[in-house]
Amino acid sequence: MSLKLYLHPFASFCQKAIIAFYENGTPFEPHLVDFGNEASRAEFLQLWPVGKIPVLRDEARDRTLPESSIIIEYLDQQYPGRVRLLPEEPELALRTRLSDRFYDHYVQEPMQKIVTDNLRPEGRGDPHGVELAREALRTAYAIIEREMATKPWAMGDVFTLADCAAAPALFYANKVVPFGEVYRNTAAYLARLMERPSFARVVEEARPYLHLFPVKNA
Repeated sequence: MSLKLYLHPFASFCQKAIIAFYENGTPFEPHLVDFGNEASRAEFLQLWPVGKIPVLRDEARDRTLPESSIIIEYLDQQYPGRVRLLPEEPELALRTRLSDRFYDHYVQEPMQKIVTDNLRPEGRGDPHGVELAREALRTAYAIIEREMATKPWAMGDVFTLADCAAAPALFYANKVVPFGEVYRNTAAYLARLMERPSFARVVEEARPYLHLFPVKNA
């Protein structure tokens, strides 16, 4: 098989990329990366010394591509399907990339800060940094709440790269800083994402690992 995706099904940025494959039924060969296994880790570092997943290897074109957003754009260019995840119209494409960056930097990053802190040994946490991350998430939620008041998907009526980014970001963020009754449009958007067959499949494949998610009181 030409396309090999190095991933872990529990990792949010991997989930973002996998959604794109499932949206169009693009065949690929998943390669599980287990950083706790020395052989698996060493094999992956030979391919991508930076050591971050996901990474796409396209044997047919002899290309190795890291970064979930780049992988999705590459699929859209080289392996297009019925769902165009990056719109062709330049202005809409720019807005889609901006929304993708928003979910990666302003939802994923603070969420991961909180998760990482929860994994630290007792007494080694960063409570100030965590509170800043919680504030950042609430600021992002408020923006999403306004944005999603009148449309089904991040860019309107069509599912795009931005929704691939939003789905795992909001799924995990809701676990560390729950939406509650305040962010109803955001919660409704996540509910639609959860019903999308591509993301529903991603969540199901991650289910065996969900018990590892380190949740503490928000």
